Amino acid sequence: MDDDGIGGTLAFLALAERLKDTLRNGRTASGRTESTAEHTWRLCLLALVLGDELGVDTGRLLKVCLVHDLAEALTGDLPAPAPRRAGVKEAREREALGTLTATLPSGPRQQILALWEEYETGATPEGRLARGLDKLETILQHAQGVNPPEFDLAYNLDYGRKDTDAHPLLAALRDRLDAATRARLKADASAPTLPGTP
Repeated sequence: MDDDGIGGTLAFLALAERLKDTLRNGRTASGRTESTAEHTWRLCLLALVLGDELGVDTGRLLKVCLVHDLAEALTGDLPAPAPRRAGVKEAREREALGTLTATLPSGPRQQILALWEEYETGATPEGRLARGLDKLETILQHAQGVNPPEFDLAYNLDYGRKDTDAHPLLAALRDRLDAATRARLKADASAPTLPGTP
């Protein structure tokens, strides 16, 4: 890699660092708001642990997972329950990813753009499974986290079902997470409230 490539790569990494400060709707088990970078880390951990069982190229699956939310370094996170207009989020993220990767050498830039498209379109087994794993990680975080009072945990039960039904192992994991969500909803409903609170 020449000096321009090194400089462009460092510029890309400096811009991508914003993902560490891009906050999501989910909360950790301690109640702290999670970042998109933290979500991506655990998604990649899921892909690493399950890749062989899913019968796909684990390395490629990890790459797809690693870049799936990269554009959020510039666009921010759009919470899953937020209303959406078809194609708008994808167009914004595609443009942001182009900006984010503009300083990279051509090879790595094209690879990142292609992996992101693979996730968005679900055109490959790895792209489809990354989409399902992404939904499962989000559901797990919602079921595990200390959510604010206005948070609609019941949203978990319908969220991303098409993607999580893409493979029998994902569906089995989904069944367990749905059970955890229902148990959490039941426990939250029976928890005593403090005087003066709704």
